[in-house]
Amino acid sequence: MLYNLNIEDVLFLDIETVPQQPTFHELPENFQKLWTQKSAYFRAEGQGPEDVYERAGIYAEFGRIICISSGVVVQKGGERFFRVKSFHDDDETKLLASFNNMLNKFTNHPGKCLCAHNGQEFDYPYIARRTLINGLRLPKILDLAGMKPWDVKDKLMDTLQLWKFGDYKNYTSLSLLCAAFNIPTPKDDIDGSQVAGVYYGEGDLDRIVRYCEKDTLAVANLLLRYKGEAIIGMENMEVV
Repeated sequence: MLYNLNIEDVLFLDIETVPQQPTFHELPENFQKLWTQKSAYFRAEGQGPEDVYERAGIYAEFGRIICISSGVVVQKGGERFFRVKSFHDDDETKLLASFNNMLNKFTNHPGKCLCAHNGQEFDYPYIARRTLINGLRLPKILDLAGMKPWDVKDKLMDTLQLWKFGDYKNYTSLSLLCAAFNIPTPKDDIDGSQVAGVYYGEGDLDRIVRYCEKDTLAVANLLLRYKGEAIIGMENMEVV
């Protein structure tokens, strides 16, 4: 399947998430109790729920999406370019409505699929869960009820799962795979652990968007490497 895949049929994406509130103590009382219960499973001895609140952004029930970057590979004049569009807003409902509308249009054609790194464990379910929490209709490609596992795998590609080759023991980061395949790293400014601080501490959403777009290009380049094809340089990334 990998070598027969038309790279122009793939929509690459990456999401950035943050906790619902800047600090634990700004959560509603019921969510403080719920986070205390949830975090009990991974807090170290002596840590309180406020000490690990920065991790709340990775859980759809306690976090929210602030940016989704999506991109496609296009041919122009015999040369490949990566065309990327970002959906970002402090209003998550508006962000998701716009993104899901685009997603439905893109996937309304035969053979189209999505690709993300660790998408099956994070990006795809997170988008779906936050879509429902915001009272929106699931995009067709993420409405998985009744779908067979192999159908899901074909529609929702994951560069992490492809790299595992059936191995369920290890997580391999996008940064490590970029280094292994000699792909220019997108981690030249911030990384995922700093997103909440940049968003709440600096209010710099544009900086987060740029980081997210670079990650999306890195995912596309990783899949190109898997296919044994040349990567696309940053100079050939078009932001629309």
